[in-house]
Amino acid sequence: MEIRKLNKTDKLPIELLLLADPSREMVEEYVKRGECFVAEMEQQTIGVYVLLPTRPETVELVNVAVVEEQQGRGIGKRLVIDAIQVAKIKGYKTIEIGTGNSSLGQLALYCGFRIVGVDRDFL
Repeated sequence: MEIRKLNKTDKLPIELLLLADPSREMVEEYVKRGECFVAEMEQQTIGVYVLLPTRPETVELVNVAVVEEQQGRGIGKRLVIDAIQVAKIKGYKTIEIGTGNSSLGQLALYCGFRIVGVDRDFL
């Protein structure tokens, strides 16, 4: 598996991005402001994440998604680790993740992060 930054000329994996966020408008908006990275295996896109700068020295990891047939194989965790490494290289000091509390799988994926607040919109 290879993880790489999506080029401007590459087709946006919108179906995959919509697995993690059902709002097409929101996805297209934050992809424009951030950087999209894809995981590929055998020339197929199997995973995605977006790094979205929010404040000085702060980036948000949004839209970590893996195609359904590849879920449960550690790909999501590898995407999160890659995002952390990329953020460090780019000089970010803080990485934020917003996720709902309805999925234990999501929460397990972000092990190692600490909860610093709860947004009422997620309750």
